[in-house]
Amino acid sequence: MLNMMFLNLPIENLKRSVDFFTGLGFTFNPQFTDHEGTCMIVNDNTFVMLVEKQKFQSFVSKPIADEGVTEAIFGFACESADEVRRLSEKAFELGARRVSEPQDIGFMFSWGFEDLDGHLWDLFWMNPEHIQ
Repeated sequence: MLNMMFLNLPIENLKRSVDFFTGLGFTFNPQFTDHEGTCMIVNDNTFVMLVEKQKFQSFVSKPIADEGVTEAIFGFACESADEVRRLSEKAFELGARRVSEPQDIGFMFSWGFEDLDGHLWDLFWMNPEHIQ
């Protein structure tokens, strides 16, 4: 079926977003980068396009959701519960807003944050032995 994912997110300031996500350890594809947007590499098949709002608005006919509404929660699986903790704590250090406390339900650990543009990120680890 589908073999790649490109998630487009509207942002206020490209440099500020690149600095934030670079601080979390992400890299960017310069081939898909200009002064209004960039392609953040999540893994070999998943990418987040960070696009300044003016350019993003040119892609759609509807208004862009403002920071006061929830558009979606972006869930990403991590390699371990420690990685979830490390990334969430680093995001807080870089200015992300804490939206919840860590949740440990035995076979799954999750924690997340609201990035500098109000997008919600849910990081989680699930014990592979629990998945059927």
